[in-house]
Amino acid sequence: MTKSESKYFNTALLMDRALIELLAEKDIEYISVKEICQRAGVNRSTFYLHYETIGDILNEALEYIDKQFISSFEKDSEDFVRHITELPLDELVLINDRYLKPYLMFIYDNRAVYRAAVNNPAVMNSEMRRENLKKHVLHPIMARFDIPQEVRNYWSEYFIHGIWAIVCEWINGGCRESIEQMTDIIENCVRPRRAFTDGKSESQTDRKL
Repeated sequence: MTKSESKYFNTALLMDRALIELLAEKDIEYISVKEICQRAGVNRSTFYLHYETIGDILNEALEYIDKQFISSFEKDSEDFVRHITELPLDELVLINDRYLKPYLMFIYDNRAVYRAAVNNPAVMNSEMRRENLKKHVLHPIMARFDIPQEVRNYWSEYFIHGIWAIVCEWINGGCRESIEQMTDIIENCVRPRRAFTDGKSESQTDRKL
């Protein structure tokens, strides 16, 4: 990275962090370019060198915190992907405490940014990330479970969008439920363990989809 590129990157990072801080104080519709610039210590002309709208910086801020999450378990993730063909089938079931709790905790800690992103659908356009997840993780796992190749895209889309829809509902509700409650909700949606009748839960035999 050249000195000029490094300066550009550092300035963008300052503005990303400024927006994240402001989102903890107010909703994005009440945040102005002027406030972002003041918080980041840059002028308006610098902002418009990097972005056209606040939506652009929101998208970048979301990518920034996503990278933080990924880097926090990057080695474990790489080991997991590398050994998908060797791991016992039980370890390939991703809907469990081991994977869900860190993910939900990270979203909770950054809920202001995710709430703003959820309410700006264009920002949530993550086609490349979704395709990488399908190609390198979900489809190889499905192959281990002998799921026919011609239906894997359908299963992947259900898995990705279904869980994200639950998370969005949680975010829009102010993340009132605990991490443990949300983990239980997602697990029961994907791998039902209980039947609910008249508001009371009734135990069922665990089953795998």
